[in-house]
Amino acid sequence: MRVITGKYRGRKLNTPQDYDIRPTSDKAKEALFSILANQLYDSRVLDLFAGTGSLGIEALSRGASYCLFADASGKSLKLVKENLEHCKVEEKTRVAAGDYKKILKNLADRIEDGLEEPFDIILLDPPYNKGLLPEAFELIKQGNILASDGVIVAEHRKEEILPEEISGFHRIKERRYGVVALSIYDNM
Repeated sequence: MRVITGKYRGRKLNTPQDYDIRPTSDKAKEALFSILANQLYDSRVLDLFAGTGSLGIEALSRGASYCLFADASGKSLKLVKENLEHCKVEEKTRVAAGDYKKILKNLADRIEDGLEEPFDIILLDPPYNKGLLPEAFELIKQGNILASDGVIVAEHRKEEILPEEISGFHRIKERRYGVVALSIYDNM
């Protein structure tokens, strides 16, 4: 696994030793960032269900100004921290431990208190077949976590069909790559 392009192009990232963590394929990652190309510069990114951190690091490599990496898994957070250190991007990042509900509720409180700005891009790559996406979308909406002109990217199995509209977000694109689908939503 590597950073595909941008400032950190070609840097190899640490990968999991087992199948507990499922990194996004380079093909899907390349397609995703081609779609987001015009929105990346100087953006604030939330990489929820961060895994190895490869999506958030790719966003930083392509011009994002900040990324919050969040995951509940200690193994994932260790990999994220190793990869951030390897790419020397710690000053543009924050790493948060906890399940997605806790993270999103904490972010909603911080945004309401003026301690955090909403995110321009939210990357959702939860474990497949667990039904986590609908609640994540709902918590993002309730907490005003997405900027008014921001987008949410949900990675899921292609067999899992996400609705056109979910929690007040509208699907603007869906692309399929092998067994994976990328669904991109914006505010309605």
